[in-house]
Amino acid sequence: MSPSRFFCPIAVLVAIASGCVAQSVDERAYFNNPEAIRAASAVARTSGGQLPAPLHELRKMADKALKQGPFTVTGKQQIPPSGDRHDYMSLSPYWWPDPSKPDGKPYIRRDGEVNPEREKIPDRDQLRRLALAIENLSLAYAVFADERYAAKASALLDAWFLDRETRMNPNMQFAQAVIGRSEGRGVGLIEARHFLRILEGVDLLEGSPAWKDEQSKTFRAWFESFLTWMRESPNGRDERDAPNNHGTWYHVQIARYAMAVAKDSLARAILSDVGRERVASTVMPDGSQPLELARTDSWGYSLFNLEALMALASLGERAGVDLWNYVTSDGRSIRRALDYLLPFAEGTSTWTYPTIRGKNNDRLVPLLLMASRVWGDPRYADLARQFAGSDWERGRYRITVLPMVP
Repeated sequence: MSPSRFFCPIAVLVAIASGCVAQSVDERAYFNNPEAIRAASAVARTSGGQLPAPLHELRKMADKALKQGPFTVTGKQQIPPSGDRHDYMSLSPYWWPDPSKPDGKPYIRRDGEVNPEREKIPDRDQLRRLALAIENLSLAYAVFADERYAAKASALLDAWFLDRETRMNPNMQFAQAVIGRSEGRGVGLIEARHFLRILEGVDLLEGSPAWKDEQSKTFRAWFESFLTWMRESPNGRDERDAPNNHGTWYHVQIARYAMAVAKDSLARAILSDVGRERVASTVMPDGSQPLELARTDSWGYSLFNLEALMALASLGERAGVDLWNYVTSDGRSIRRALDYLLPFAEGTSTWTYPTIRGKNNDRLVPLLLMASRVWGDPRYADLARQFAGSDWERGRYRITVLPMVP
């Protein structure tokens, strides 16, 4: 089995991956580097049973995923406002009961402070766990050519997207509801970004007998419906117009969904026009991102929007649109946004903005590795190794970002 057959020949789609296999799914890759996965597969074939640490970790995570699931939206006790359990449903994280009201309604916003009530509705967690399982199973299938992983991934995908009894309806109308205010909001579409990893996983499964042509066709049809809903629904249009990371991630999503359903001209238009607009509107000439700096988790959100911009640039490689080297007349660019953060990460400058969740450099590692590949500056790779620390040897980016040496 050669992983190369799983990728569009015009693509050089590069991973935005996390530094450690065990990290939260929120900090994981959205896209895979075909060259890196081919190299990892070659290492696995020639290892003589002595797998290097990243591949050993991958095998362990994939074996764990064999015992998990199924994951569905229909197992929740709550009934969505539509009356249909097949509709996805979640609560907004930063909204809390109003202590001045006897019943706490309507809820009030406390930015950056997560209300544990959100865990009462399991759909969000089910989707995150599905994305992680598909990521591990599909990557392990591509690296180890083990059909057990493809068969399990196929079964999990069937339960979420295809089975009439358990499948999710292709909308997120009731995502990130606010009690006493809204049954669902445009900002809830940020939770759909986990579908990005699932689509990458399905690309790795193509060609396995476990992932049948009819399943693939029905799966793609689901995403065509979801793309239409994203573009035409009031919630979708609201998210499209968000000026901060929400709008950036919205466009990452619809560009990738358009590619998945062969709407290449739409994807190219998004990446060419909107991609440039997002760089120009969210990054200042000095590289700062003011809308993210205004948040209580200013460091985390600055990274979050930067991840989305780099995701757009990675997709641009597939579509022949160069966002990596796009620079406005006054100097705004993706590279400038990355470089702005580095003195603060290294400790040579002091970060003076709010950091309610603390400040760490883990999520910079894969971004720096991509920067090293794209712009050919070894300083980025050196910083990535420094920030990764003890996670460097076993990090997932050793499989999905940089080619391993057989």
